[in-house]
Amino acid sequence: MQKTCIIIVGPTAVGKTAIAIKLAQYFSTEIISADSRQCFKELNIGVAKPSVEELQQVKHYFINSHSIKEIVNAAIFEEYALGKVKNIFKQHDIAVMVGGTGLYVKTFTDGIDEVPVIKPAIREQIIADYEWEGLAWLQKEVEKNDPLYFEKGEIKNPQRLMRALEVKLSTGKSIIEFQTQQKHRRDFNIIKIGLEMPREDLIKKINRRVDEMMQHGLLEEVKNLLPNKELNALQTVGYRELFGHLIGDLSLQDATEAIKINTRQYAKRQMTWFKKDEDTKWCGPNFEEVLYLINPFLG
Repeated sequence: MQKTCIIIVGPTAVGKTAIAIKLAQYFSTEIISADSRQCFKELNIGVAKPSVEELQQVKHYFINSHSIKEIVNAAIFEEYALGKVKNIFKQHDIAVMVGGTGLYVKTFTDGIDEVPVIKPAIREQIIADYEWEGLAWLQKEVEKNDPLYFEKGEIKNPQRLMRALEVKLSTGKSIIEFQTQQKHRRDFNIIKIGLEMPREDLIKKINRRVDEMMQHGLLEEVKNLLPNKELNALQTVGYRELFGHLIGDLSLQDATEAIKINTRQYAKRQMTWFKKDEDTKWCGPNFEEVLYLINPFLG
């Protein structure tokens, strides 16, 4: 059998973790997480990390592997994940990857885009201006200078916005133009399965999960992270809103409602990203359905 990585994608709260664990147990293999936040040791409740019991059932990689003070990006994930999948294939014919960070999955399957050289003075000026003027200013600058990115990219993530702006001002090209390179060919087979459910059901699951996170101590977790609230790793739904509450900008009820709204919007963006990939086969979060889609590819 050709070495194969089965990748489970889909929106937050759809049930990816449970399906991935069942798959890994079925094929007696291990899991690589493709989640840009579950890799951080300090984040737990707010990133819906697999439980201690789930982590004991199957070996996971890229969970609790880094600190919020470390730089973690798609290029670092690509190197990490390719190394881990190579190790898994020494013992197993199949590896499982699961996660909702579309850029990480794309980087793993297709390779990283060319990284343009940035003039340090431009980067420093953008950082200084952002620190003084804030997110609204940054969004306006990107909209004015790189409307292509503003239309397609993450416009609530200051790090991504600053990156888009520095690339445009340094090279004269949109960062989107650097993201159209040829795919790298991997020396293993890739099967991508997307999980989806009716929108109303997903909204209910998201709202219920946020309530459960609050009951399980998310506010206390965020309180302990308050001194680090400017770190990139904490510019994350569930943390940003509660930082707003802790510094007095939002009531707890309003912050909780904002988490639900922002999580729903995030899930919508995830679906938009994953649905663009014609290689992904879609089904409900049902193990038998997933197996049915996988089996023809395994011969």
